[in-house]
Amino acid sequence: MNVNIKIKRLTVATLFTLCISSAIAENQNATIGDVEMAVSSNSPAFEAVKQKLGKWEGQMTQSLDGAVFDVSYEYKLTSGGNTITETIIEDGVEMLSTYSDEDGKLVVKHYCALGTEPVFKVSGISSSSMSISLDEAKNDLHTGHHSFVTGMTWTTDSQNPNSMVFENSVSLDGKITTNKATLKRSM
Repeated sequence: MNVNIKIKRLTVATLFTLCISSAIAENQNATIGDVEMAVSSNSPAFEAVKQKLGKWEGQMTQSLDGAVFDVSYEYKLTSGGNTITETIIEDGVEMLSTYSDEDGKLVVKHYCALGTEPVFKVSGISSSSMSISLDEAKNDLHTGHHSFVTGMTWTTDSQNPNSMVFENSVSLDGKITTNKATLKRSM
């Protein structure tokens, strides 16, 4: 059998297994010991993030100096289906973001390599795009004193849900810079 066909079959089987596992995890309440954990209803923004479950890889370009480097983002459903974790690797540096609903609205917390932990809220959502911006009420970050991510946008290719563009803006020493990554789902 041709190696390319074997790889394609393996890729399809892996994606199928991931989808089935996610569906099972999504439709069952978690039980720890004899205690059944509550599953909350999710906001439309949380449901949009769930569409990204899996690993995404590509390259990012920084506007600051034009540097291009490898990136990966892996989204996992956890905490009984109530939280999504995102493991971020940009140019070999690992970071973490969490996505969960609070009072029916998505809250995003980013644990950044810059040493800050900005909290975000949804600023825009459509069938193919979601943007988040700094939640001023939950942050004590100031551009004159801190370097931190100020916003993020994900845009999925409407023709190919396994392809998306990720953009973010970062305040570095008081100046806003932008980064853009073109990503493909790898599993």
